[in-house]
Amino acid sequence: MRHFGHLADDVRDRLFLTAPGQFTRDSDAAVLATALGATLYSPATRPTLRTDIRKQAAQGVVSMVLCLEDAIADHEVPAAEANLVARLGELWTEVAEGADATGTSTGHTQDLPLIFIRVRTAAQLTDLAGRLGPAIGLLTGFVLPKFTEETGGEFLEALATAEAATGRRLFAMPVLESPELAHLETRRDQLFGIARLLDKYRERVLAVRLGVTDLCSAYGLRRSPDLTAYDVALVASVIGDVVNVLGRADGTGFTVTGPVWEYFPVQERMFKPQLRRTPFAEAEPSREAVRQRIIEHDLDGLIREIELDRANGLLGKTCIHPSHVPAVHALSVVTHEEYSDAHDILQQERGGGGVLRSAYTNKMNEAKPHRAWAERVLLRAEVFGVAREDVSFAELLSACLCR
Repeated sequence: MRHFGHLADDVRDRLFLTAPGQFTRDSDAAVLATALGATLYSPATRPTLRTDIRKQAAQGVVSMVLCLEDAIADHEVPAAEANLVARLGELWTEVAEGADATGTSTGHTQDLPLIFIRVRTAAQLTDLAGRLGPAIGLLTGFVLPKFTEETGGEFLEALATAEAATGRRLFAMPVLESPELAHLETRRDQLFGIARLLDKYRERVLAVRLGVTDLCSAYGLRRSPDLTAYDVALVASVIGDVVNVLGRADGTGFTVTGPVWEYFPVQERMFKPQLRRTPFAEAEPSREAVRQRIIEHDLDGLIREIELDRANGLLGKTCIHPSHVPAVHALSVVTHEEYSDAHDILQQERGGGGVLRSAYTNKMNEAKPHRAWAERVLLRAEVFGVAREDVSFAELLSACLCR
């Protein structure tokens, strides 16, 4: 699989100086953590789960979470589990039909996204791993909710048990969203306790996710579509502390992913007469022009938040709507300027360090302090590609929206 693999070859050639690289479920953990991109959540109750996975993969989704936790009601859990096992079983059968005469897979799972299951309890994790049977081969891992120093050990031991029982490499993505992290008096101890716990299971931890909705709920807060998570002081302080402890670039840190954006376009609004009025033209705009303005308006907050995620050390994002995916991925592509700076910094660092003016002549590149940044940029370039010098974010986004 690879990012932007759903675009036509000529479109990719026009957009990318260096095309996004291919990767598989068996790729190095650092590559997979970078490749997560927009991780799309879907309730496990959906009867069309099998076709949904295929459809989203064809539209550029590279990672999905099938949710058995907050996305469904408590009374729906047994039916959701049964549906999940049945639909993944059907999907595995489709994959198995592509095996060669020796029974070896011919790689059809590479047409699918990285799939994770968000469980409620450690016991549910091991139970599902057993019930899935061979369909466990579709999974990249499990998402562990309400993760704390006290609850996390049981989850991670359950993951290790499932790995041993199935013979599959399975990753954990713990979600930091508990009141203990929101509350100032317990946050510090929790973060350092979680850091010690995750370090013990480092090879099994793919990324750390942030549950901003739950963090806000501890104080009865909810941000509007005009505000980013970083405009909510409480949330911004938690994100900063999480990155401070768990996102370090010294080899002790983990990939930390961006919080969910809760809002998405409501297409029905485009039929309202007042939305078809424009102060910029005398003529009535077309329905398509109105639709485009609505998309741009509804994505504006998301785009600003993604940029702030990157500035604060976060990579990738939790998504609850397919319309968010193109923006996350387009903003993950390495720009020509970023690539030039990163390449020059690492070359200068190998030569002993020092300072040099950027190729774009607009900034100072200091080799040693900027080395970790440059290494992360080149890893992102490997996964998401490098845009051509004259290609903007808007062009990347447009290519995804208009295919």
